[in-house]
Amino acid sequence: MFDSEKPGPLDGIRVLDLTSMVSGPTTTLMLADQGADVIKIENPNGGDHTRAVSTQRNGFSAAFINNNRNKRSLTLNLKEPKAVEIFLDLARSADVIVQNFRPGVADRIGVGYEAVRAVSPGIVYVSISGFGATGPYAQKPVYDPLVQAVSGLTTVQGGADENRPRLVRTIVPDKLTGYAASQAICAALFHRERKGGRQSEAGQHIELSMLDVIVDFLWRSDMGAHTFVGDELKRETAQSFIDLIYETADGYISVAVQSNKEWQGLCAAFDTPQWLTDPRFETASLRGRNIDERLRLTQEVLKTDTAKNWLEKLEAHDVPCAPVLTRREVVAHPQLQANGTIVEWEHPVAGTLRQAQPAARFSQTPSTFRAPAPALGADSHQVLSHLGLTDMEIEELAGSGVTSLGDGTTGSTS
Repeated sequence: MFDSEKPGPLDGIRVLDLTSMVSGPTTTLMLADQGADVIKIENPNGGDHTRAVSTQRNGFSAAFINNNRNKRSLTLNLKEPKAVEIFLDLARSADVIVQNFRPGVADRIGVGYEAVRAVSPGIVYVSISGFGATGPYAQKPVYDPLVQAVSGLTTVQGGADENRPRLVRTIVPDKLTGYAASQAICAALFHRERKGGRQSEAGQHIELSMLDVIVDFLWRSDMGAHTFVGDELKRETAQSFIDLIYETADGYISVAVQSNKEWQGLCAAFDTPQWLTDPRFETASLRGRNIDERLRLTQEVLKTDTAKNWLEKLEAHDVPCAPVLTRREVVAHPQLQANGTIVEWEHPVAGTLRQAQPAARFSQTPSTFRAPAPALGADSHQVLSHLGLTDMEIEELAGSGVTSLGDGTTGSTS
């Protein structure tokens, strides 16, 4: 993954990143890891809010570092007409622009789709919103928990409509939106390439909301009761009052059984042959209908021995099972080590970092860690110089508040 001799699959693609927080930066991080030149455009006064959040070392937050490696930082105060002019100059040679301002803001300040398309008709322009571009919630301020609430995810997590809704304890809407947006960008670039490339007029505007992403996500497995029109359930009930995390004598494990073969293996591991002829469990359909009783009995047995012993017995009978790991244990687990999932590398200011490498492994165009997350404005001078501005002009822009100049020590070498 550190082989810089092999460019990533998006080598040669330039992205202007106007996003902050998590959904947008996740989008552009995936593109950057895959070789795109991502220029992160931030306000000179503080930049991306995640730069200031907790868990920091030497002025860099973990949240910013984990979502902004392989990017260059250019500061532009887009409230200034000169900054907008510079942005549109950059857009002429860009392939992709991603923004997650509140709907209408990008147009109002002069960096919306129509303004960009006028100078770059082949642009792939992405607008990420919380609830959508129109409608009664379009102008509401949005954070991940609100999307979980409106999408129904909190009631899915709660189990039944009568139960207390619960948040998923990680920001699924934010991060999943980043995955959806990056895939959509690649699809749009592929379309444009077939129509003539950057110089064609085959660019397009991609709009997606975190709300739509999660509803689409839930429909794959959690909206069956609302799939057949006219036969909807009025109240949702939990599939079971027990989840598939079980207590053992000294910890927790997960066990999941679906097929007849797996059920037979479970009964063998538990030494409960009588369950095989129990009329409640004779078929997969019956085991589903009597799930509460089946899982209750499973839990009773698992409490009688340790997690290690049960995992050994269950694995010996090819029953799907796994330990329940803490975050500290995840880092050291042999499966993740075998996968090479977690790597360490050096940030010139923040020190040694531990990060997860990109999940998709390309045999010919590997994703790489080319550069650390940049200091605010670390690449401003470099990017503006490439536009043809002189050192004196850049200094004047910095003096007037249009931009700010970092020391460049954590900038990209792109």
